[in-house]
Amino acid sequence: MLRALLVAFGLLLPASAALADARVTSADVAEIHAVIHRQIDAFKRDDAKGAFALVSPGVQHSFRTPEKFLDVIRMAYRAVYRPAAVAFLDVVVLGEEVVQQVQVTDRAGLVWVAYYAMQRQRDGSWRTNGCHLVQPARTLPAKFVFPPARTLPA
Repeated sequence: MLRALLVAFGLLLPASAALADARVTSADVAEIHAVIHRQIDAFKRDDAKGAFALVSPGVQHSFRTPEKFLDVIRMAYRAVYRPAAVAFLDVVVLGEEVVQQVQVTDRAGLVWVAYYAMQRQRDGSWRTNGCHLVQPARTLPAKFVFPPARTLPA
């Protein structure tokens, strides 16, 4: 499933695999957490420039302006834009890709998982390179009851 989520990042994955290093240290994990935390804090303050500064050059190129970037976050990523709670889960390394899983609780109390693709920059720092937000599972009441199975005559 996680590999399928990475495919969903499409153009937001690193253009240069040489920049991603599969060796992720505890210091890297701490920086990845700090970057995501700073970006979420920037969203909470509607600080488009601050949030935009924490995305990879490829994402910046795709959105062109901090305001367009924040508009998309505001509309399509409400749970990340205004979370009630955030908890960092595992970092997953798939080949050259580094993905930070983040549990986000929205203001309605629903729990989401955000998969942040992370990209190491030439200077060794980390930036977000896309986010796939997975909706919580929902249980729908059954509206149709299947009749008992019948045996066909031989």
